[in-house]
Amino acid sequence: MKEKLTSLSEAVRRIPSGSRIAIGGSIERRQPVAIVREIIRQSIGNLSFYAFSTGLSVDMLAAAGLLARVESVYVGLFWHGLAPSFRRAVEAGQVTVGDFSESAMGGRILAACNGVTFAPVKALLGTDMAKQDPSLVTEIACPFTGEQYAAVRALQTDFTIIHGYRGDRFGNVQWPLARDADDFDQSVARGSKRLIVTVEEIVDYEEIMRQPNLTYIPAQWVECVVEAPFGAHPLAVDAYYDEDVDAIQAYTEAGRTPEGAKAYVDEYVRGVPTHADYLARFGGLKALRQRLSVKGRTA
Repeated sequence: MKEKLTSLSEAVRRIPSGSRIAIGGSIERRQPVAIVREIIRQSIGNLSFYAFSTGLSVDMLAAAGLLARVESVYVGLFWHGLAPSFRRAVEAGQVTVGDFSESAMGGRILAACNGVTFAPVKALLGTDMAKQDPSLVTEIACPFTGEQYAAVRALQTDFTIIHGYRGDRFGNVQWPLARDADDFDQSVARGSKRLIVTVEEIVDYEEIMRQPNLTYIPAQWVECVVEAPFGAHPLAVDAYYDEDVDAIQAYTEAGRTPEGAKAYVDEYVRGVPTHADYLARFGGLKALRQRLSVKGRTA
């Protein structure tokens, strides 16, 4: 097998400005925040992002002025409130939005996963969703029964970015036995054209093969893999660490104004050259593990 282990900066250099990027994770869990920070450091802009439900990572790109479009079910900071920089950018016309229901976005993801160009869904019938962009939603008749459906276009992206649990140098990625629901990450990964994965830890291939049934992203899907411990910080990675409530609240408070959001990005993203330097702002790996790690786990 080909070795695919690389650095965060090298992985991001593959992504040109203007790219369409699908991301994994969910509102408070496993968003690929470390790689988003590196995108900001390299000033890769005019980006379109696609997600099931997302928040801080997309909001940070809006704060940095690098976001052009978002298609998602939800963009927000959950119980921390709205995504302030994203909202301002949308209201100012700087970012366009494709708004979808959960079943419709799920259909779009699964269509890409299955290698087809659209998926039929019922949930959008009788709504005005098709009017916002007929190139993404249109009504069709079933060729067998004549029954009406809304057809939603499959996700069409250039890159997919996932933050996973553990992987090996070849790009095999595994999830832990004890975990929360895993959303659409596996389907988003399977439907990708070019898949970049960051993981909490790199382990030996032999360790992966001890429990091959835990491999949810096989090496053949992956273009490159990066070891990024606390790569979702300040968000959570189930079975590894909890969200950093204080850090998320500090981000939320900073984002209340454009000036505060810019100051945050300058200090915590552009002002720190590497992921390790970012973690050092919060005491480093040892301190983060002591403070946030899930009970019984030290990795």
